Amino acid sequence: MMNGVFVKNMSFKVGQTMTVVGVTKPEAGDFAVNIGPGEDTIAFHLNPRFSAHGDSNIIVCNSFEGGSWCQEQREQSFPFSLGQEFKISIEFTPSEFVVTLQDGSTFRFPNRVGAEKYSALNFDGDARIQTIDIK
Repeated sequence: MMNGVFVKNMSFKVGQTMTVVGVTKPEAGDFAVNIGPGEDTIAFHLNPRFSAHGDSNIIVCNSFEGGSWCQEQREQSFPFSLGQEFKISIEFTPSEFVVTLQDGSTFRFPNRVGAEKYSALNFDGDARIQTIDIK
């Protein structure tokens, strides 16, 4: 299901915050950060789209369960620039993921899968990840 870089057997638990720093490609269409229990289920799909899938300069969030995408959530804040560094912080609470972007904007996405720990992380698309920090 997932392409790109896949990290298995990590531990991202309720109460922790994951910070991802990377650089988008100069000609980026989109990139994705996926968090879940394994390769077949995505609890949180974060997909900034510069120009992809019929969208421009929007963040699309979703989850993937049982072989199907669920209800999309779209965020208007888009502090990403082509070829530039970005920082995304994801706080994991029992009920949701609280995302803070580098411009200070925040939004929330429900923890639809309901687990208290996720062990798989995937990065895909037009960005190079520099650091991943979980505290």
